[in-house]
Amino acid sequence: MTQHSERILMGPGPSNPYPAAIAVFTRPVLGHLDGEFIELLDDACERLRSVFRTSNALTFPVSGTGSAGMEAAFVNVVSVGDTVVVGVNGVFGQRMCDVAARCGASVVPVEAEWGTPLDPQRLLDAHPAPAVIAVVHAETSTGVRNDLAELGAAKGDALLVADCVTSLGGIDVRVDDWGVDIAYSGTQKCLGVPPGLAPISVSPRAVERILHRPRSWYLDIGMIADYVTGSGARAYHHTAPISMIYALHAGLGTVLDEGLEAAHARHQECGGLLQAGLEARGFELVAPAGARLPQLTSVRVPESRLPAATDEAGIRRELLHRYGIEIGGGLGAFAGKCWRIGCMGNTARPRNVTLVLAALDELLE
Repeated sequence: MTQHSERILMGPGPSNPYPAAIAVFTRPVLGHLDGEFIELLDDACERLRSVFRTSNALTFPVSGTGSAGMEAAFVNVVSVGDTVVVGVNGVFGQRMCDVAARCGASVVPVEAEWGTPLDPQRLLDAHPAPAVIAVVHAETSTGVRNDLAELGAAKGDALLVADCVTSLGGIDVRVDDWGVDIAYSGTQKCLGVPPGLAPISVSPRAVERILHRPRSWYLDIGMIADYVTGSGARAYHHTAPISMIYALHAGLGTVLDEGLEAAHARHQECGGLLQAGLEARGFELVAPAGARLPQLTSVRVPESRLPAATDEAGIRRELLHRYGIEIGGGLGAFAGKCWRIGCMGNTARPRNVTLVLAALDELLE
């Protein structure tokens, strides 16, 4: 094997222009209990600790998408009758409520108007002694960032659960500094890895509250921990998705080679360029400036500028077919009313911002 191929196997870096996905196809597929794979899994978990900014030993990729991470976070610490306070200012806050309710929790939703951030004090005042306070850090349906640090500092005995699916790798996430007890994410957003894994980090405080027999066997963190964090022989739990973990390992290497601060700055630059360009064209941004995500921009559909006999979905189809640009439609209450333009991972480049703005100019002329 050539030196060039070996670099691909190790994942991209400053001197390697090949994308992380190449590592999936060039590395031999090993057994999930093979010693070489276990070493790579351990290194991937260590890289996750760096990106989550945590020392939590129980930090690993759940075999499933971000929704599996959400479910794992709740089923492992929520018992029937527990009070769970959930911040709701978008689709994924609503989903948290649904998952917690299916665990038998007494759910206390704290709602804010979609497109506005949650008030941390309202969450803290919602119940005197909740078992869990849960918040979406970066609400993907609206482009709004919610504060975690204030919640972590004043949560009391409650566990703080944070959805970091769209924030990890794109904006600052500080699990330890902010007092987050369970944080979960997804691989396909700012980490730039194909979908299929849900990185999760569990604090020692939360580990003490893991249920002996949670309502999900597959997502039983106590059982998975024996495989992920064990020493020597690993207890078999499920067959790990080997190629996905190769991709995660390589993608995390790319992020860490660039540097977290540099990656965050790149997302901020591109998001700022996109949002300034949209506003200069008369578009109305949904999220307020102080809580606006750079990596996910939600903008109201300019109905007055849509060509005759064309709806917003038609413009999105034209963007995809004519320019190869995919932007998301609105979710939930924003369906048909907003566009969600992601600028994440490797796509967070000024040239892509220029392209999408020029494409919209042409289609909406």
